Amino acid sequence: MDKRIRLNILYDYYKGLFTEKQQAYFEDYYYSNYSLGEIADNENVSRNAVHNQLKIVEERLEELENILGLAGKKEQVISILDGKIDDSILEKIRDIL
Repeated sequence: MDKRIRLNILYDYYKGLFTEKQQAYFEDYYYSNYSLGEIADNENVSRNAVHNQLKIVEERLEELENILGLAGKKEQVISILDGKIDDSILEKIRDIL
């Protein structure tokens, strides 16, 4: 799986565990496709500060997934149910998970 996609999936699960600044940097970089320089200019910080915070968030997302495994568990449930129930029920389960 592409790193960017994986981080976005993990962020959906764990974003509440990060500071507002970390969330803003992550969302600007990964959702809005701002460059490090653009984020730094908008936030009045150095480019290096943005880079460091993004690395912290990325590493913490992977650490949280290794500990809690929420994204992995969802995929396991979906793969178990896929083909065993009709698509409308599977879609409802995806929405819940």
